[in-house]
Amino acid sequence: MKSLDLDVLAMVVAVADAGSFVRGAALVHRSQSALSMQIRALEDTLGKTLFVRGPRHVSPTPDGLVLIAYARRMLALRDEAWAAMVHPEVKGRVAIGVPDDYASSLLPAVLRKFSASYPKVEIHVIGLPSHALAPLLKDNKLDLACVTRMKGLGGEFIRLEPMVWAGPAAGGREVWLERPLPIAVFGAGSTARANAIRALERAGIGFRTSYESPSLMGLLSMVEAGLAVAPSARCAVPPSLQQLGRAHGLPALPELEIVLARSARSNRPPCDFLAEQILTELRL
Repeated sequence: MKSLDLDVLAMVVAVADAGSFVRGAALVHRSQSALSMQIRALEDTLGKTLFVRGPRHVSPTPDGLVLIAYARRMLALRDEAWAAMVHPEVKGRVAIGVPDDYASSLLPAVLRKFSASYPKVEIHVIGLPSHALAPLLKDNKLDLACVTRMKGLGGEFIRLEPMVWAGPAAGGREVWLERPLPIAVFGAGSTARANAIRALERAGIGFRTSYESPSLMGLLSMVEAGLAVAPSARCAVPPSLQQLGRAHGLPALPELEIVLARSARSNRPPCDFLAEQILTELRL
């Protein structure tokens, strides 16, 4: 009887969630070559192709979707069994703040795993821009915040996240060639916004703000419609959009420093365990 290695199933799920072998490998802290080899070996064993491999994106095949559904259940059961034996008494509530761009790309897998390991801990997520989360931490209305480092808001280093220009899908309107350049940006106080405007001014590229919103989905909808480009953390750009840069006549953007900030009230076991999980999972 053939066995299914849970570690390999975790790799399959990571690739499905990330839409990429490179990003999937980072999620499970393996090299891309090792992850690709393991998944290929599993495909050979099953006699099934699990992913359709494209130049910039991979997607599960129908057989892959079936296995991924089982894999999620198997991994969740493993995590629940571990939690029942190792962390049965950890309980409480953790309030964590996170901007839209990190909430949609970095946190889901971490929170899913944490919830499986600590089922008695209630997690309350508040989605706001980094600069809006700072006063909530100061006033102890949050326990933790996964944010962009800025003046007056520090924390423990997690990673440097590249910034890119998100543009419409290939074959669509080449809006990045327009001058003045239409941009979709977060509101005042956003580090990504400030970085983008500074880079455009230094490059001598005229621009106009065609859309401003605190919502990542709002910015990306404008990009998808071919009405603007948007400066974004690379992790938050969906595979359906292009990542633009110097090759498209746009200036390079500085990296964003992501940190984990804590409030004075966060000195509690549930907060400590979630902080440890975030640092372990997201550090590159």
